[in-house]
Amino acid sequence: MKRIVIRRHPLAAAAAQMAALMLAVQLHSTTNVAAASLSAEARSPSPFSTEPEQIKPPNVALPSIGRLAVRHAREIASSTWSIGGETLDRDFTVYENYKAHVGPLGAKGIRLQAGWAKCEKAPGVYDWAWLDAIVNDALAQGVQPWLETSYGNTLYAGGGGTGLGGGFPKSSEALAAWDNWVRALVRHFKDRVREWEIWNEPDLSKANTSEEYTALFIRTARAIRAEQPGARIYALALAHRLPFAEEFLRRLHEARQADLMDAVTFHGYPHNPDNTSEADALRALLKQYAPHAHVRQGETGAPSKWQPNYALSNKPWSENTQAKWDLRRMLAHHAKEVPMSLFTIMDMHYLRDGRVDMNWKGVLAANPDKTVAYRKPSYLAAQRVFSIFDDTLERARDVTLTSSTTEKLAAAAWRHRQSGGVVAAVWQNAAPPRDANDTTPTDLTFAGVTFAEPVLADLLTGAVFAIPADRWSADPNGTTFRKLPLYDSPVLIAEKPALRMQDK
Repeated sequence: MKRIVIRRHPLAAAAAQMAALMLAVQLHSTTNVAAASLSAEARSPSPFSTEPEQIKPPNVALPSIGRLAVRHAREIASSTWSIGGETLDRDFTVYENYKAHVGPLGAKGIRLQAGWAKCEKAPGVYDWAWLDAIVNDALAQGVQPWLETSYGNTLYAGGGGTGLGGGFPKSSEALAAWDNWVRALVRHFKDRVREWEIWNEPDLSKANTSEEYTALFIRTARAIRAEQPGARIYALALAHRLPFAEEFLRRLHEARQADLMDAVTFHGYPHNPDNTSEADALRALLKQYAPHAHVRQGETGAPSKWQPNYALSNKPWSENTQAKWDLRRMLAHHAKEVPMSLFTIMDMHYLRDGRVDMNWKGVLAANPDKTVAYRKPSYLAAQRVFSIFDDTLERARDVTLTSSTTEKLAAAAWRHRQSGGVVAAVWQNAAPPRDANDTTPTDLTFAGVTFAEPVLADLLTGAVFAIPADRWSADPNGTTFRKLPLYDSPVLIAEKPALRMQDK
């Protein structure tokens, strides 16, 4: 029998976490990797599709009783989930084209890049109209924007780069203009925005030093707090270089400026979505240098088809494996109580050497004209997670799980704060998601919780199943289930009243 403790494990020492991270973390999105040798079948014959892929449901031999219901963001009081709205500052996506899908997705936050170069095209003249429209619409849909101050602006000599991996503004003229823009930005949006992130992936280019970033962070955070004393300020948006993060935190601590920072954000795209060593390592560093601050996952997600560049490139992705990867990534972070932003809402039309180079990580499929083609299975999967795992649930760390399988499992449990009903998530996590959705009959025993009316729900398809009386038994010590169908995508074992359901 295999025993899994469903709780957050104590952090290892910072050095051990750091070593593990350096082995586990893959190089982030913007490295141009030479295309790997893949069969023609692994590559999409056409860059754009007009219909979502049909996902073959897992073989669940249980009585179907309904489907998981989803909620609009306005119906959810609060949660820790955000969706990525990145690259609008460079017009790789168009908010107007996908805004009808923002609120219905159910995330309570949206990460936006404020785009200095898009706001200031003449010295000292700021155009807020494009960003106003986005912020106002998101708020009207019950979604709270958080704004990132980036990138540079070539309007000024030494103004820095205007995209991923670009350098910081460095000249005295450019830095003064940067300060003015930041103050004006916060002054303009402080009645609607309270969360600010400073620069995107400063560690992506080795030309950017931690010393330079620390100086930029301090001056920017001071400018933000001068305009909005209660602002919440996020640092780093780390691509992948943990030593860069440690150097920054040490410098900030030594300068006695750590109080300027409320959280560290990090990105990360491991092939196996259950690798959350980045969060562990950063938590250990924060404990050393800034104990008051917390860790946030600011950007992570999988593509839905093969692509030659960016994170998780050169792998034969499908819309099915994207949805499973996203589900596992979301719940792996949520089990560790790490707020997370899913990257991203819309397929992005990047530009590379003057040509369109698609990044297929959107949960919405794009047409060639940047309009929405359809909602991918990953949109529907994320919608279910956002609807279920809001702040009415809290982690149930006292629940343990014993399994009959030799298969490696991930498991976490939550309790409804008012009713006490338990929602547990279980999935096979030894390897990255496969395209097949075949299941393995598995016996499970939950100690620490006695179910009364358990059901099984599949987050990939939304189907909810009854668990017949001969397949489970309960006593005061816990509940045992027999031959439940598990696979490499999360299923929920939950009290029926703890889930919102609709008819089939």
